[in-house]
Order: sequence, then structure tokens, then C-alpha cells
Amino acid sequence: MDRAQVTALSIGLVASAAFLVGAFTATDPARFMRSYLLAFLFWIGLSLGCSGVIMLQHLVNGQWGLIIRRLLESGTRTLPLMAVFALPILAGAPRLYTWARPDVVNADPVLKHKALYLNVPFFAGRAVLYFAIWLILAFFLNRWSAEQDRTGSPDVLRRLRAISAPGLVLYVFTASFFAFDWAMSLEPHWFSTAYGALFVVGQVLSALSFVIAVTMAFADKEPLSAVITKKRLNDLGNMLLAFVLLWAYIAFSQFLIIWAGNLPEEITWYVHRLAGGWALVAVILLLFHFALPFLILLSRAVKRKARTLGIVAAALFAVRLLDLFWTVIPVDGKGGLNASWMDVAAPIGMGGIWIALFVWQLKSRPLVPANDPLLQQEGVHE
Repeated sequence: MDRAQVTALSIGLVASAAFLVGAFTATDPARFMRSYLLAFLFWIGLSLGCSGVIMLQHLVNGQWGLIIRRLLESGTRTLPLMAVFALPILAGAPRLYTWARPDVVNADPVLKHKALYLNVPFFAGRAVLYFAIWLILAFFLNRWSAEQDRTGSPDVLRRLRAISAPGLVLYVFTASFFAFDWAMSLEPHWFSTAYGALFVVGQVLSALSFVIAVTMAFADKEPLSAVITKKRLNDLGNMLLAFVLLWAYIAFSQFLIIWAGNLPEEITWYVHRLAGGWALVAVILLLFHFALPFLILLSRAVKRKARTLGIVAAALFAVRLLDLFWTVIPVDGKGGLNASWMDVAAPIGMGGIWIALFVWQLKSRPLVPANDPLLQQEGVHE
């Protein structure tokens, strides 16, 4: 793990340095900031998705949690890093968001109407509230999990379930409004009530894909090999399939309702993302974010093979970045596919640092939870 940590950090720093060159060479500062926002939304989505999955596992008491819980907990402990990465966006809000420019707002009746909510001080205040809630939840989830390792007290399990029920509700609401604030408001004339749910499901899917891919890479090594069973692999595959279907259902529902309504203020969002080369990206998402994973994960044999399941999960994780790219980048309405090298450098740079911190946190605790009641249940080695 030491080697993986050093490699990830090295790649992250080099890519970050290359990306920062864009701050001085980019002809369009807004484009530079949009690439940064793309990277930020992707990696904070992974951190938040880890929180959501771990709270879900505590509520349902699923056996699959034994395999991935430590990775999920390590993912939640990257949230302080993401709070630091959020600062440039708060500072550069006028370059990203038209509602943050007083001259634009004064000339636009719609933005004037929304100014009570969409203004920089309130935007920053909401961000502080979101991060405070996420950090508090992560703190107690990790603290009590460590206490369970030490003591094995049944009271700890009750506390974890007690915080996970309201915590999951808080996560869904705060992550939804975070999506409204930081992503949907890139085009403040457009809105969708399904947008927040789509982001939340995408975050959970990112987290599941990531931790499954990492876990499957070490499936034949101790201590994971002792707790990875075909049944638990099957459960993880079913979870992945369920969230692939849920993402597709929400995405298609949003598209169908807006397209059928055919209102100019709503349909423009899709027109921008189905014009020129963006249509090709949409087709790739349809195939690799839904159709192929759906068909592959229907197979019980695939879900019970660690290597195959890991490959599917890794591919889904990569496609999640493409989905955010398709969502965040084409906001100027120019129509053509305007990809930039910064769209690659920013996620790699931020991701290298994120993964280095993740690995460092992962090394601090045993990979398999100790004194967990699930370890004592009959059929643990099925």
C-alpha cells in the first residue's frame, strides 16, 4: 500500500501542476474553472457516496458490508480534503456562475427573481452547512466503528443504526441541494426536480463501483480472502445492478418529461447536450452506463467471480466521470464537443491526491472489522 500511496500522490501532484498551467495559459478563465468543478464534483461525489453506502449498510445489516466497510470509512475520511478543494470554487464563483455577477443579474429578470437564493454569501453559507453535516456524520460513523473494533459492545451497533437513519435522510437532502447549488445553477434559467436525486444515486454508484473494484483487486489476499464468499460477491453485484437501474430510471424519466413538455426554458439543457459531438457522448453513456452493465450484471456467474465483478465495477467508475463531463461542461450552448486537456488533468490531479489520502487512511485500521456481529453469524464462509 505504501507504493500505491506514493505513486498516486506523485501522479496527482504532477497532473495538478500541469493543470495549474492552465490558469495562466487558458484564454477562457471560466473554462479552466469548469474543468476544476468537474474534478471536484467527481471526487466529492465519491466521498459522499461512501457515507451514503455505509449508513445504508448499518441500517440493513448486510453481510456485504464486511467486505467493503473499511474502504467506505476511509472514503468518508477524505471529506476534510474536499472541503479544502472547495475553496477555489467559492473564491472563483463569478467566473463559473452567471448569477454571481451583479451586472448580469441586474439585466436579467429571472436572475433577479432568484437572487434571494442564488447569491454568493448565501451560497457559501449553505456550503459551510453541508460540509458541517457531512463531517459530523463521518466523525461519529468512524469513531463508533473504531469503538466496536475495540470493545465489540452491542450498544455501539445500536448507536451506529441510530445515527444512520436520520443521517441517510440528511445526506440525501444536503447532497441534493449541493447538486442544485454547485451544478444545476451553472445554467440558472433551467431546473429539474429530479436533478438532485440523479446526483445522489450517481454518488452512491461511484462509491460502490470504486470500493468493489479495489476490493476485488485484493480478493485473493488475506484478510479479505477469509470473508469474501460467493454469496457476498453476489450481494455486491446485485447492489451495483440496482443502482445502475435506479440511475437509468431517474435519468430517462427526467429526459422523457422534459422532452415531452417541449418547453424552451427546459428543453434547451438537452439540446446543448445532444448537439454535435455531445450526442456521441450521450450514446456512450447509454451503452456503458446502463445497457452493458445491466446485461452483464444480470448473470449470477459474473457476480460470483471476483475478477469479473471488479472489471465491471472499474469500468462503471470510469464512466461516472464521463457522465459528469457530459453534465457540467456543455453549458455555453455552442453545440460542438469542446473537450479540453484540462478536463483530464484536473480529475487526475485531484484524484491522485484523494487516493493517496484514502490509502493512508485505509492503512490505519484492519481491513476486516473486528468484533462485528456479522462475523459470528452462521454461514459466514458460504
